[in-house]
Amino acid sequence: MGEDPSRIRAEIEQTRAEMGDTVEALGYKTDVKARTRDKITGVKDKVTGTVSDKAQSLTGTVSDNTPDADQVKGQARKAAGIAQENPLGLAIGGVAVGFLAGLLVPTSRIEDEKIGPMAEQVREQVKQTGQEALERGKDVAQQAASSAADTAKEAGREHADELKDSAQQRAGAVTPS
Repeated sequence: MGEDPSRIRAEIEQTRAEMGDTVEALGYKTDVKARTRDKITGVKDKVTGTVSDKAQSLTGTVSDNTPDADQVKGQARKAAGIAQENPLGLAIGGVAVGFLAGLLVPTSRIEDEKIGPMAEQVREQVKQTGQEALERGKDVAQQAASSAADTAKEAGREHADELKDSAQQRAGAVTPS
C-alpha cells in the first residue's frame, strides 16, 4: 500500500509499450508475406549493389589501362622520331609488310591459268625477299634502340660525373680549411 500511484502508472505505461512491441514482433513473425517481401528486397539490394560495384570496378580498370591523349601523342612522336632517324629501316619494314600481306591474299583462277608455275617461283622469291627485308628491318630497329640506350647511359654517366664534381666542390667550399 505504500507505493506511489504515479510510479505505478509509469510502470503500467512501460509494460504497455513493451507489450505493444512484443505483439508487433509476433505479428511480423506470423506475417509470412511481409517477411518474404523484406527478404527479397534485401537480396535484391545486395545483388544490385554487388553488380553496381563490379561495374564501377570494371569501368575503373578499363579507364586505368586506357592511355590518355598525352600518352598516345607521346608514343606517336616517339615513332615519328624513330622513323625520321632511320627512314631506310622504315621503308624496308613497310615493303616487307606489303610483301607478306600480298602473300596472304588468295590467287584468282585467271592468275593460276595465265601465270601458272611461274607464279609459285615468284611467290617463293617474294616471300624470301620479304622475310629478309623484315629481318633487316628488325636488325636496324634493334641497332637504333641499342644506340639510343647507349647514348642515354653515356648522358647519364656524364650527368652523374657533373653532379659528383659539383657536390665535391660545394663540400670543399663548406668545409673550413
